[in-house]
Amino acid sequence: MPFEYHIDTGRRIVFARGVGVIKPEDVFGYQQKVWTRDDVKGFNEMVDMSGATRVEDPTPANMHKLAEVSVLNDPPVGYTKFAIVAPQDITFGLGRMYEVYRGMAQNSKKHVHVFRTADEACVFLGIKPTDLPSAYTSIGV
Repeated sequence: MPFEYHIDTGRRIVFARGVGVIKPEDVFGYQQKVWTRDDVKGFNEMVDMSGATRVEDPTPANMHKLAEVSVLNDPPVGYTKFAIVAPQDITFGLGRMYEVYRGMAQNSKKHVHVFRTADEACVFLGIKPTDLPSAYTSIGV
């Protein structure tokens, strides 16, 4: 499965990871499946792209569209943090594009930052690397 996720209600954070070949519909499917849920509104997020072997159709247009769609699922008040772990150059570049588009979007309620390692992302989110989940739920999109 291209995307797996784990919802940690105690820490109020959604952990997700991309695995294998990542297609635009996988990313948009994850956004739709998880972030339209009322029980995760206001949660922080970490997406780990370390397991991605390839990204299909990595275009600025797709990153812009994803940022626009993501903003629609933000809570009406308050801000949250979103860490993207992207050790590969392609995922890091796409993450930075998303970060810029998200920052320019009106009504965006997430502070997005891209990191090369999960340890750096954990510092940003205020959690310990030992807090990372071992089990994830697969999303079949």
